[in-house]
Amino acid sequence: MDEQHGRDLPSIPGVDPAVPNSARVWDYWLGGDEFYPADKAMADEVERVLPDIVDQARADRLFLRRVVEFFAGEAGIGQFLDVGTGLPTSNNTHEVAQRLRPDARVVYVDNDPLVLAHARALLTSTPEGMTDYLDVDMHEPDRILDLAGRTLDMARPVAITMLGVVWHIVDDDDAVRILGRLVERVAPGSHLAISHQTDEITGQQARDAVDMWNRDAAPKGVCRSKRQLEELFTAVGLELLPPGVVSCNRWRPEAPDVLPGEVDQFGGVGVKH
Repeated sequence: MDEQHGRDLPSIPGVDPAVPNSARVWDYWLGGDEFYPADKAMADEVERVLPDIVDQARADRLFLRRVVEFFAGEAGIGQFLDVGTGLPTSNNTHEVAQRLRPDARVVYVDNDPLVLAHARALLTSTPEGMTDYLDVDMHEPDRILDLAGRTLDMARPVAITMLGVVWHIVDDDDAVRILGRLVERVAPGSHLAISHQTDEITGQQARDAVDMWNRDAAPKGVCRSKRQLEELFTAVGLELLPPGVVSCNRWRPEAPDVLPGEVDQFGGVGVKH
């Protein structure tokens, strides 16, 4: 691995290594090696403007683990739909879920060619459970659910995770349409977890970082406030569970997960009644 540029990634059809990409940049912040020089350059520049971005990435990953443990444990859900999967790392959704429920079924959804190239790492499963990977854009909720129905029983509750991806749905009405359709078609008792970029902790620093991202990287993104995220859960018919929309590291934290301060990555979980 080149300390400056990660390991020498092969050329992958559909991937432009000159345009920074959110999945690869996120992988860099989490200490991975699936990134190109342009991704590292963007990641370093964002970190210069927004110093807490690495803490955000780590908080989001810990949030995923706690949320999936909540779904598989306290909520009693054995089916998971992970939309906007990102690159495989430690404690992927199926690994966390199947530690608690060996029979858990997990469907991953992403349309990034590099994520697809690594999908085999997401398709390991316990003998009792099952995993699947869908190459589908999150803007196509009906197609996602139609294909997910090959693995998941849509008559039973499903836990949907959309972590670090809803901020790429820049239009509010489009966000309500996409999330609303996903929620509409799953059974009562289903849950939705969202983590999302905000600017409520560092203010102008976060806004400057997002502006920089939108100028030079893909896909585009938008900050949303705590109130906007609360309204999004309400608009799609979900009841927010305590503690509501909070900094990711403040959502039902365990002692080792608590970072020194709040981060510009908010999270929340809603349930469909």
